[in-house]
Amino acid sequence: MLTSKNLIDLEYKYGAHNYHPLPVVLEKGSGIFLWDVEGKKYYDFLSAYSAVNQGHCHPEIISALTAQSKQLTLTSRAFHNNILGQYEKFITQFFGYDKVLPMNTGVEGGETAVKLARKWAYDVKKIPQNCAKIIFVEGNFWGRTLGAISSSTDPASTNGFGPFMPGYEIIPYNDIEALDNALQDSNVAAFMVEPIQGEAGVVVPDENYLLEAYNLCKKNNVLFIADEVQTGIGRTGKMLCCDHHGFKPDILILGKALSGGVFPVSAILASNEVMLTIKPGEHGSTFGGNPLACQVAIAALKVVEREKLAENAEAMGEVFRTRLTEFSNNHKIVTKVRGKGLLNAIVINDNEGSDIAWNICLNMAEKGLLAKPTHGNIIRFAPPLIINEEQLNNCVDIIISSLKEFEL
Repeated sequence: MLTSKNLIDLEYKYGAHNYHPLPVVLEKGSGIFLWDVEGKKYYDFLSAYSAVNQGHCHPEIISALTAQSKQLTLTSRAFHNNILGQYEKFITQFFGYDKVLPMNTGVEGGETAVKLARKWAYDVKKIPQNCAKIIFVEGNFWGRTLGAISSSTDPASTNGFGPFMPGYEIIPYNDIEALDNALQDSNVAAFMVEPIQGEAGVVVPDENYLLEAYNLCKKNNVLFIADEVQTGIGRTGKMLCCDHHGFKPDILILGKALSGGVFPVSAILASNEVMLTIKPGEHGSTFGGNPLACQVAIAALKVVEREKLAENAEAMGEVFRTRLTEFSNNHKIVTKVRGKGLLNAIVINDNEGSDIAWNICLNMAEKGLLAKPTHGNIIRFAPPLIINEEQLNNCVDIIISSLKEFEL
């Protein structure tokens, strides 16, 4: 049997060096747990960046996958298939939209939203051709395509990859005045934002920011695009993070947990007015809307609703933040605890830019819990939404135990 070291060496020798993972090689997952190739068991506190909200290998989702895989996997959109229309009806009614455009990955969802907003801007808002602007915010992250990194303020995403996409404007996050000023430009087509910035370190805006931003967009005839690839599907304690604030975005981007982590599925939802500006031949995907993905997505959404995973995320998130906040009040190693539902992060006191957060994650892995730093000194915690209170408290005990070993 190949050991973890053997398998890591294989990746390093034959694979691109575009990731820096923890030295753990996983081979099995079930529910909230993962096992490595040596048989060590771990709590999963990353959930594949919130793609596995329903837990690893959820039997209902796997059943939908395997049953459909034996029947029909792909026809492409050159033809109709018997599942796509049923899926489109299900997901549009589930989220309350007129139309859905199915894609595969989260970043494809973002690219599609930008294209759709531009098309609407020219056809409906009557912005002059090639003048449409999309407003983004500092710290955003929606993928690593050239279109996505063109809106990034992270040098790790942008250095060495220019030139970048025109028609983007980047303003400060959580700054209503900056948005108001940007929207005075009549060529602005859309404002695209993560309701909570995930990759940036679970940065939560002021309570009134998102609703005020939405209302400003309405006032100025600008589309509000919500990138809920990471915050959606129950993660923050509501089905969508925007639901906390009582509005429905003009364009909604979903991905990750839309498939429960078993198959790439993303979706863009919008009104007829917006979606029908795209005509045949103007956008598409070989795999988008394939019957396998459609059946998986239906099953994944049904699991979240039936098992009340958003409600559980709300309750368990309160427990998590309460315990970690109590710890941080008495220990200097943690300077901030933040999050919503089961999307949370702690900021490690690391003024000298050392590898404390990385080493804490290595220590937690030794103790049987997997998480990973982002932006150096921030550790994100996002377990599957099926976790119960006893399991959560066991995990918090592990986290606190590791933090104490790195006290300043």
